Amino acid sequence: MAKPFYITTPIYYVNSKPHLGHAYTTIIADVAARFHSLTDTDTFFLTGTDEHGDKIVRAAAKQNITPQSYVDQISSLFRSLWPELNIRNNAFIRTTDPSHIAVVQEILQKIYDSGDIYFSEYEGLYCFDCERFYTERELEDGKCPDHEKKPEIIKESNYFFKMSRYQDWLISHIKDNPGFIRPERYTKEVLAFLREPLDDLCISRPKTRLEWGITLPFDENYVTYVWFDALINYTSALGYPDGDLFKKFWPVAQHIVAKDILKPHGIYWPIMLKAAGIPIYRHLNVHGYWNIDQSKMSKSLGNVVDPLQLKDTYGIDAFRFFLMRDMVFGRDSDFNETALIERINADLANDLGNLFSRVITMTHKYFSGCVPSTDSETEQAMAPGLQQYARRAVEQYLEAMGAFEFHKGLAAIWKLINRSNKYIDQTAPWNLAKEQSKHKELAYVIYNLLEGLRIISGLIWPIMPMTAVKMQEHLGMGGIDDPHRPLLNVNLLLEWRGLPSGVQVKPSIALFPRIDVKKRTPQSSKNSKKQLSPAKLETKPLIDYDLFSKIDLRVATVLTARKVPKSKKLLQLEVDCGEKRSVIAGIAKSYAPDDLIGKQVILVANLKPVKIMGCLSQGMLIAAVDSSKCTVATPDMSIDPGTALS
Repeated sequence: MAKPFYITTPIYYVNSKPHLGHAYTTIIADVAARFHSLTDTDTFFLTGTDEHGDKIVRAAAKQNITPQSYVDQISSLFRSLWPELNIRNNAFIRTTDPSHIAVVQEILQKIYDSGDIYFSEYEGLYCFDCERFYTERELEDGKCPDHEKKPEIIKESNYFFKMSRYQDWLISHIKDNPGFIRPERYTKEVLAFLREPLDDLCISRPKTRLEWGITLPFDENYVTYVWFDALINYTSALGYPDGDLFKKFWPVAQHIVAKDILKPHGIYWPIMLKAAGIPIYRHLNVHGYWNIDQSKMSKSLGNVVDPLQLKDTYGIDAFRFFLMRDMVFGRDSDFNETALIERINADLANDLGNLFSRVITMTHKYFSGCVPSTDSETEQAMAPGLQQYARRAVEQYLEAMGAFEFHKGLAAIWKLINRSNKYIDQTAPWNLAKEQSKHKELAYVIYNLLEGLRIISGLIWPIMPMTAVKMQEHLGMGGIDDPHRPLLNVNLLLEWRGLPSGVQVKPSIALFPRIDVKKRTPQSSKNSKKQLSPAKLETKPLIDYDLFSKIDLRVATVLTARKVPKSKKLLQLEVDCGEKRSVIAGIAKSYAPDDLIGKQVILVANLKPVKIMGCLSQGMLIAAVDSSKCTVATPDMSIDPGTALS
């Protein structure tokens, strides 16, 4: 069995109800845990709520209830949301749990006894929303960078943690352990911060100002700083220091956080662990923001998106798929409900849904709903089936998912889906069915397609578990008894001919019905502050058909993509449009190079070649451009590179 896998989300602050950002982080953890279970790995997935601090007291006061009553209410919203999103966490921790409080006090006392905590008077800039002190260099135009408010000057006596003592150690640890913080851009960000002298951390609040917190074990007049409380949850939930779960899972700990809490997790937390004599976690995985109207989604800005509303409208698997497919892990992404609908229609309804329906329907039409049998003689006589493509897809998927490159993992699956659809068109089973002498060839083709569906169902299980189970039940494979364990593991996914012949296949269903965009008013648009006014469409001068017909539009597949040196907006693409070409496109502000690899685009193929910033461009991509972004035009299903548009 592989090494255990321990994954955590941040514990979410309960000053407001959960939104899309919370859902995304927690779904990532669920997908990662499910993926590792494909390798028969023993996994443990932790999430929970952070329930102490100034903001909680103020939020409770607004409702005229006690802080405990308030946190009980909001914490229950988080706990009840996760099953609704098909998230299967192993544990849910609250920082008001007595067992957690005891561990926090034990670690505080241990660090205090070692001499790393001292008492001193301090005057500094304090942001009440962040519940932390800021230095001048951390502010932006004199304001807190997260809340855009000027911090208040506070002077008081407090306890301080000697973080500065461990600065050189942390720099060395990060440099000696590539991938400790990933993606790499966040490693660079932390190291850049550590180039400046690291201030000691104020880790207490006087009870004269704040009582809602964990009392310091060495001074009953103070409570601990909320971050020194919250971060310890990752160990207290496992029963630190002697619990069996701690011994088994802490050595392989991985955290998932959004980039706004990189500093506490990338600097405070490893130093706290080092000072307490606890082994350092293995990886810190940092993702970007979901933006709404080009702004970070934020409760204070009033632009949050309700995940339950999206789940109820579009279905949980489609929602999970969109989040994993449309955000490159580590980068920001714009949430757009229209894009969600387009993903459902193109990727799920057209590609996967259409493939599933066609194959199941043909199995019933030509073989009375039974998985056909094939023989080696026919296999040798026929052109290669899907086996090599399936194995390659599984290998690419395993590599990408293990590296938290979920969009690439899905792209690998979709290569197999698109190849399967193309295989149908190439082999034309309907023609083989017309001749009795072609019956063995027909059986070989249908078996290949059914076996491809089996493997696809296993690969999508971490992201779309309900769809995977539905596909497997229709393929006669049975259901999943344990929601934490997949029906297929890696060995079965790499194995060809895993579907026994003679098994009865259920009748076809629509996995993902198409959404009529004209009848759908995206929920997010109802909350948008922007109002669109009717306007007359302005066009360029009219041309006749003869002139238009001279434009040669071709489908092209992007093979490679990279940034053009010294340019912020240009990418150099190598595309297959029936032949390989180099194309320069001004889309770098809307697409990362990795987003484009494998994507099919529309190319103006007969544009005269030109050099742009020293790079040859042999064509032009078609894209829609407005004031804030551009969207590359793509076909709504996979098609052979070089196909002409007419």
